[in-house]
Amino acid sequence: MVTQLNLGEIAVDVVFKDIKHVHLTVHPPAGRVRISAPRRMGLDPIRVFVISKLDWIKKQQTKLREQERETPREYLDSESHYAWGKRYLLKIIECEEAPSIELKHDQMLLRLRPGANNKKAQAVVEEWYREQIKEAVPPLITKWESVMGVKVARFFVRQMKTRWGSCTPRRRSIRINTNLAKKPPELLEYIVVHEMAHLIVRHHNGRFTSIMDRLLPHWRLHRRELNSAPFGHETWRY
Repeated sequence: MVTQLNLGEIAVDVVFKDIKHVHLTVHPPAGRVRISAPRRMGLDPIRVFVISKLDWIKKQQTKLREQERETPREYLDSESHYAWGKRYLLKIIECEEAPSIELKHDQMLLRLRPGANNKKAQAVVEEWYREQIKEAVPPLITKWESVMGVKVARFFVRQMKTRWGSCTPRRRSIRINTNLAKKPPELLEYIVVHEMAHLIVRHHNGRFTSIMDRLLPHWRLHRRELNSAPFGHETWRY
């Protein structure tokens, strides 16, 4: 159940959970504010907490609302698409073969059966990104399991709209956003390590930061690059 607090022009969704600490997040695209709070906590201390964070909230909202957004893809010849941080121009080839994608020089060759529409083209491209991530993630998990001393039980690939990745420590599972196949490989590795670190520390506290500093000294640069990347054109929900 969601309870809403209104502080002037800022509305805050409050969700009570079985947790020990308060967590504040600001969500794209419009900067909606969400608080996760312990069940025993009353609304008055939550209100005081939010008031203390108003300047930070407003800065995050401004940054999100000014964020560059990708234009909708139309899946036409010479349209720009990205794979592993590189730009490719789409080339549609009609042929009597199973749909496929091949990267060749600066082109993304999309083979489709004659008469296939844009919706089919989109489905093929999105599935290709999904398969790229499914192939790239297992070696990274294996590499970092031995370094970190943790074990990932399962990983999932999802087309998420508000997160690059997520982790469920209780199930020892992680989820990775298919859109990371568009980014440089080191950003995928950063997200994998980030989510695996949550198998050691659930929250983004000082210990979590220390672990990331030790494992990936330049992780803040990777985070900044992902945060500055254009958002999708769709309306994001959480």
